[in-house]
Amino acid sequence: MQPFKHVKIGETLAGDNQPCYIIAEIGINHNGDIELAKRLIAVASAAGCSAVKFQKRTVDVVYTPEELAKPRESPFGTTNGDLKRALEFSVSDYEKIDAYCKSLDIPWLLSCWDEQSLDLMRRFDLPCFKIASAILTDDALLRKTRAMGKPVILSTGMSTLEEIDHAVAVLGKQDLILLHSCSAYPAHYEELNLRVIPKMRERYGVPVGYSGHETGIPSSVAAVVLGGCCVERHITLDRAMWGTDHAASLEPNGITRLVRDIRLIEKSLGDGVKRVYESEIPVLNKLRRVKSSVVSV
Repeated sequence: MQPFKHVKIGETLAGDNQPCYIIAEIGINHNGDIELAKRLIAVASAAGCSAVKFQKRTVDVVYTPEELAKPRESPFGTTNGDLKRALEFSVSDYEKIDAYCKSLDIPWLLSCWDEQSLDLMRRFDLPCFKIASAILTDDALLRKTRAMGKPVILSTGMSTLEEIDHAVAVLGKQDLILLHSCSAYPAHYEELNLRVIPKMRERYGVPVGYSGHETGIPSSVAAVVLGGCCVERHITLDRAMWGTDHAASLEPNGITRLVRDIRLIEKSLGDGVKRVYESEIPVLNKLRRVKSSVVSV
């Protein structure tokens, strides 16, 4: 049931037997500051990430008036609405991000949380769109995202298999990548459940990756060993910075190590064919006391 599957994201193939597509999720870790966003893009580019990702919301659509009016202290004011509005980049801001990403030759992706945001961001020629776990059950938004004519990456945190089945049926399997995820921030290691990755590959027959919100690196590397074709991790300049997502993010050294370790793992996995390598022959001749009587054919 598991044919090799690939999705072309811009000029890059993602999927089985391809290098892992590594997404540096900037999200709202820019704290509303375009210069901080640029610094994070530069970090991702220097680390060798495949792409960076942002989020776009129409605040008054995504959140109820009651939610926006809730008291919440932040550098931007005293209500939740003050915070949410301050963290939203404008189209002008994204034009600067688009230009800066092009200058570094790194693609940028976007998850739009509402239909109005999709309409607003249509002007950018993005290589694909990401659908966040929180909106997996919004059929109208799924259909509109698919109608953009780009590949879709769908995160599946806090979702049942039945909900994922339905979302996949709505989106269709063409040019679709699923990301296994646990949506707690930060996620607990005992709840990462990475063995879901090969089960999702078998169930849906599409490329499956991993969106991690844990604090460390090894589990994200293990996701690749288990067949994950794509890894998404939040990045920050400093995990102690003010903001809700920084604690579950990787600092510059962390994202650099993650990319390095994934690339080393890809080399190490090989092709699954058992063989004796030329580099082993001198050791064999030196240490093997009893020579084999088996003739290789």
